[in-house]
Amino acid sequence: MKFTIDWLRQYVDFDFTPQQLSDQLTMAGLEVDAVDELYRDLEVIKVAEIIDTHPHPNADKLVLCDVMVGDEEKRIVCGAPNARKGLLTAVALPGTVMPGGFKIKKSKIRGEVSLGMLCSAKELGVSEESSGIMELNEFNAKSGQSLLEAMGLQDILVEVDLTPNRPDCASVIGTAREVAAMASTPLKLPVDEGSLPTLSGSIAFSVDVVNPEFCPRYVARRMTGIKVGPSPWWLQKRLLSVDLRPINNVVDATNFIMLEYGQPLHAFDFTTLADSKIIVRTAVDGEKFTTLDGQERTLDASMLMICDGKSPVAVAGVMGGANSEVTADSTELLLESACFDAISVRRTSRNLKLSTDASYRFERGVDPQLAPVAMARLVSLLEEIASGTVDDDGVDALVAPIVPLDLALRVSRTNSLLGTTFSADQITDFMTAIGMEVSLADDDTLTVTVPTFRVDIVREVDLIEEVARIFGYNEISTSLPVVPMSFAEQDSGRALRKEATALLTSLGCYQAINYSFVSPEHADQLGLPADDEGRNTVSLLNPLTEEQSVMRRSLLPGLLENVRRNINFQSSSVRLFEIGKVFEPVADNVQPNEENHLCVVLSGLRYGTAPELHFEQSAVDLFDIKGVGQSLLSGLRLSQIVFSDNSSVAPYVDGAETLALAVGDETIGCIAKVGKECLQKFSIKQDVYFLDINFDRITALQQASKKFVPLPKFPAVQRDIAILVPESCPASDLVEAIATKKEKLLEHVSLFDVYQGKNIKEGFKSVAISVTYRAQDKTLADKAVTKVHQRMIDLLLKKFDGHLREM
Repeated sequence: MKFTIDWLRQYVDFDFTPQQLSDQLTMAGLEVDAVDELYRDLEVIKVAEIIDTHPHPNADKLVLCDVMVGDEEKRIVCGAPNARKGLLTAVALPGTVMPGGFKIKKSKIRGEVSLGMLCSAKELGVSEESSGIMELNEFNAKSGQSLLEAMGLQDILVEVDLTPNRPDCASVIGTAREVAAMASTPLKLPVDEGSLPTLSGSIAFSVDVVNPEFCPRYVARRMTGIKVGPSPWWLQKRLLSVDLRPINNVVDATNFIMLEYGQPLHAFDFTTLADSKIIVRTAVDGEKFTTLDGQERTLDASMLMICDGKSPVAVAGVMGGANSEVTADSTELLLESACFDAISVRRTSRNLKLSTDASYRFERGVDPQLAPVAMARLVSLLEEIASGTVDDDGVDALVAPIVPLDLALRVSRTNSLLGTTFSADQITDFMTAIGMEVSLADDDTLTVTVPTFRVDIVREVDLIEEVARIFGYNEISTSLPVVPMSFAEQDSGRALRKEATALLTSLGCYQAINYSFVSPEHADQLGLPADDEGRNTVSLLNPLTEEQSVMRRSLLPGLLENVRRNINFQSSSVRLFEIGKVFEPVADNVQPNEENHLCVVLSGLRYGTAPELHFEQSAVDLFDIKGVGQSLLSGLRLSQIVFSDNSSVAPYVDGAETLALAVGDETIGCIAKVGKECLQKFSIKQDVYFLDINFDRITALQQASKKFVPLPKFPAVQRDIAILVPESCPASDLVEAIATKKEKLLEHVSLFDVYQGKNIKEGFKSVAISVTYRAQDKTLADKAVTKVHQRMIDLLLKKFDGHLREM
């Protein structure tokens, strides 16, 4: 959006300097891209008066002009056909650098000395007019005067980069409204909106809006007695200042008001409209139409067209047609001021690859209330500059009454969000300054009527933003938030997951992250019975593929697929783990239960790719996965969890090799070998062992506190116990019996051998346990150790009905 400071002052009084204005607009959300002085190159161009002319002795088309530049008389050779005595024109004296970079010098032209150049408007970059040198008599210019001063060209151009949500500022008046609010001065409008004529119909023409969904309002009036010609200089100057080329007074008037109000307008030659009709309809597929730029375009059924009684005459909101163009001979006009649907115009502009100033504004949204206002302004202007007479009647086709939006604005909420102490009266002043109507609903609430041109304001917080904008963001004091000096409570589950991940990684396992969306075939691959609860899954309404159509009930199938993939890529020794959610359906239209589980799988060689020279190449077994589980639980300091017989064996588990993990009487997981049949369904040909545990359940357990134990100062004494017990007795029970014995000198107990076979009575097994004793304040005597050790032996013999093994 471009405008000049002088143009802006026509609608609002302000004392800001150009830089201050730029800063104020930018802080108000209208980012200023550039502030440039116009026609700076013309500062050295002067006004000259031709006091006499003489034929050039050596050229028929050149004349010798005697000119006065102030008090100096100079002779200049000129070839312009309008060079004549008494003409005031523009002169560039020797040393002047022209806008194109050309430097004027004293020179001889066909033998005659020329002390400068008389300039045309095109040569100076003022306009495209090139029929001769400039004629400045109408400006009451004086010889020797600066051209900028004589023509009133001294002005400053401001270019604003508008955001899509502020179409109301795609006009000089829209920007002036913002400046008026900043400067606390009234907005001066060229049209009194309270005295607009009522248009109930016309006897000279008719308007039929066939597609009102694309054209909510269409205002049309007829003018006669029009005299098409050049625009007055003030109008040309306004258009030239924003890089628009003046064409004629009618077209220039429509362009000027579009820039002034932001309402695109169009003028048709009324005599070219068949049947004196305007029909607003969509095009017919394949219909041909030639626009004002001379290009024939192919239309489709989505494009809204303005048509007469026979054919299209304009692309609605984009460009008029060559068949109804205003020419120098036009005397009757049909003026159009309409509101078109933004999406329709955007689609049409894109499909036709045709972007115009009109489409730019319609695409962002034009206020329907603006159509009759802009029409009144256009009629008034054409009466002034084109001697036209408007018909008393006209058409205002309005689809539905336009009701402004009312919003409640709380004073307390405004101050809370902005950190201010505004009163209701202050906020009312801010709102009324930008064209809003405000009434007091109660002591804390204002009712704000949002004008229809503010399409970006739809809720209370938008109004609060306006308060901050008008008051000035940089005027609101900045304060840092209060941050309490306390450590935020961490999610216990997240912290435990990080610990578990670190522990499993240290044990040589790699973390896998699989999709929660899995194949429904997993239930068949696990061998679950038809009535098994594990087949009850949560189905996705819109799955990406059939292989990802249900939510997983277990982490194991995904890890088994990872194992198969690794084996297929010749990486047969696999140690993987995953911590993730499983999903249990509850009822229709109810969110499923989500539980975090931890699953570990081991397969292949115990030491992986370690060299055979140093490590035995043996396969993993149940004790490896149990060791992972014990190391994990020990590292997490969860001594409440114990291994026990697994009484509930899943179909995919080898029942001979499985243990349960329990807390008291509650089973929370298991370790096991995957059954052969299940492995075959996953196309795995080697043994796989897994650990599966409910991670949410262990998160709820209390971890043992970390304790610092000083390094021992005195030596330890280690003794072994080899005891025969019934083979049904778990070896871990013996270890636990000693470990839980409250013996002061006992430091550590561990199992190091379980043996059945030669020299061992049938039905029994030999369990070898190592026990470490240490005193914190002295070196233990052998007699004291023997006494304590014997109590440990007696405990085992009595509790487990065993006897010492003869070594």
